[in-house]
Amino acid sequence: MVFGQKVLVLPGYMNSGEGHWQTRWEALHTRFERVQMPDWDHPVRDEWCRTLDAAVAASTGPLAFAAHSLGCLTVAFWAAQYATSESLAKVTGALLVAPPDPAGPEFPPELSAYATVPMVALPFPSILVASTDDPYAGIPFARACATAWGSSWREIGARGHINADSGLGDWDEAQQWLASLTRGSAGA
Repeated sequence: MVFGQKVLVLPGYMNSGEGHWQTRWEALHTRFERVQMPDWDHPVRDEWCRTLDAAVAASTGPLAFAAHSLGCLTVAFWAAQYATSESLAKVTGALLVAPPDPAGPEFPPELSAYATVPMVALPFPSILVASTDDPYAGIPFARACATAWGSSWREIGARGHINADSGLGDWDEAQQWLASLTRGSAGA
């Protein structure tokens, strides 16, 4: 699969290590670029959103997001509170995988700045992917985000937090979903 535009990879809390589908995608595709957050182990919402904003501003052409976990919430906050209309116009779509529920029992209390998730439509197409046994978010929260954000819904069964432990390898199906966004069609 060939991606003709840049894809900004947005891992979550503590980054995405070896074996994670995001890391594997970066190794497969030269147009994929990880947004390097200031501190992976101590996320500060304002810093993460400003870092994402700078990465989008530095891009000269259209781009898409491949976000996981806290990266999904960062995209939602960035789009609702930080982005300019010029930056938003560059984004062709976002693949949002396993957004965590800040009200959930497993959500780190030190990330309280993410507590009030923007529940407003994203100004670009998106696909939200959820697992039925994600310890960081139940299906009701994930569905509520998908509905509020205007995202197409993909439920992939019991895959945990959809990370390296999920055993997805290169996760070809999700690459196809992302490719549909870079062509401007999220599908239903």
